[in-house]
Amino acid sequence: MQILKLDVMNTIKDAAIQDIFDRFNSFADLILHQLSILEKFINSGSLDIPEELSEELVKNEEKADLFEVKLSDKITNAIVLQKPVASDLRKLMACYRIVINLERIGDSVMNILNSLKRITEPKPYIRLNDVISKMLSISKEMVQKSILSFTNNDKEYALWTIKNDDIVDKMNYKLIDKIIAKSKLPVETEELLFSIVHFYSIISNIERIADHATNIAEDVIFLVDARVIKHHADVKEKDEGENWRSWLIG
Repeated sequence: MQILKLDVMNTIKDAAIQDIFDRFNSFADLILHQLSILEKFINSGSLDIPEELSEELVKNEEKADLFEVKLSDKITNAIVLQKPVASDLRKLMACYRIVINLERIGDSVMNILNSLKRITEPKPYIRLNDVISKMLSISKEMVQKSILSFTNNDKEYALWTIKNDDIVDKMNYKLIDKIIAKSKLPVETEELLFSIVHFYSIISNIERIADHATNIAEDVIFLVDARVIKHHADVKEKDEGENWRSWLIG
């Protein structure tokens, strides 16, 4: 009877873990689909974003947000309730971290879409569209191979992805140089623009630090209240008396 009970428990555990990885594959496919939609549009060289394309990306992003929350919950429950062996535990923890990063990639797709909508002078974008397209293509392939490295336990795909990160970084700096050089501005103005670019880099990285701090705080809320608050509007500041941040926006 004891052996039978253990077999049943193992079957339940294996089914729960398999369900997580099946859902992970669906989530990864959704994020890759988002990247493909964006890639196809950017390759067109147009800034006239069709309404149906924008709506599809928004709807998929909403699905991705729900996917990420539910998948994270399932991983947590599997670890707590199923008591997986060490090898399964490592893969579940890796899956959890990858899910978070995939969700952030989905956020980046939407950020790019919103930035494209805000471009009022199309000439620089049209001139440098080929470089932007190449950067996105390489980045998308990095995402694909990083997912394959996880699902196939393939170290070579992982190493390829890490190495290509430097290529995208270099393309980014070259793109900035080209934008400024092709503008044919006075030297003083070029130097000012480069300073602004570096200043923006500093601000962006500080903002990311704040984002990571928020992630930690969300984990603490989950630990204390057993409540997932990601993507929920009810955690926004409600106390109008706490206006100490007003100096930033006023």
